Amino acid sequence: MLSSAIVPGLEEKGYTVDIQEFSDYVYPNNALANEEIDANLFQHTVYLENFTEQNNLDLVGLIAVPTAPMGLYSEAYETIEDIENGDEIAIPNDPTNAARAFMILEEAGLIGFEDGIDELTASARDITDNPLDLQFVELEAAQLPRQVGSSEITAVPGNFALSANLDLLEALELENMPDQYRNVVAVRAEDEESTLANDIVEVIQSEQFEEIIDEEFEGFGKPEWME
Repeated sequence: MLSSAIVPGLEEKGYTVDIQEFSDYVYPNNALANEEIDANLFQHTVYLENFTEQNNLDLVGLIAVPTAPMGLYSEAYETIEDIENGDEIAIPNDPTNAARAFMILEEAGLIGFEDGIDELTASARDITDNPLDLQFVELEAAQLPRQVGSSEITAVPGNFALSANLDLLEALELENMPDQYRNVVAVRAEDEESTLANDIVEVIQSEQFEEIIDEEFEGFGKPEWME
């Protein structure tokens, strides 16, 4: 999305864009705070807010973008109904994305929680029903695509699924994504009203951006502002 739907618009405005890729969920925010980069696009609002609070960073989200949903992937099974007793489920090891994984598993009918569970903080400790005695293993999100062939089921965040060329439409289950889990462009708080920040928002809100999303990003969920 960045290369095809955002960078061209910024280049038309005269910017030279250098895309840097990171292999974890920690360094991109530190790099932004340390002025090594000017913006990042990899995380959802919940993660950004938790990370900045825990690490005392002054970063803000500019605008939410269409986002690939987290999905349950498997090389062992073709349907959710095939999952067997005691199967291993690989999930992200950071709390916010782990909660997303548990919510997908609940939506698929594989586990249960008490009524009123906070979807943003659900954890293994909150599970009240696990009829198949599923076993959970936590891994760095970036490692999860490589785990698809090792665990019976792997919950892979959308951005890492795309990087590994996993087909969103081949997931056994895709999350029903709330807006808090859509990726946002983040900048330093001091730059929130900068020319660059305003230009990024303008590009993302353009008709050209939406046309590219509709043509090239099937399966992505749009944020509320695009509906």
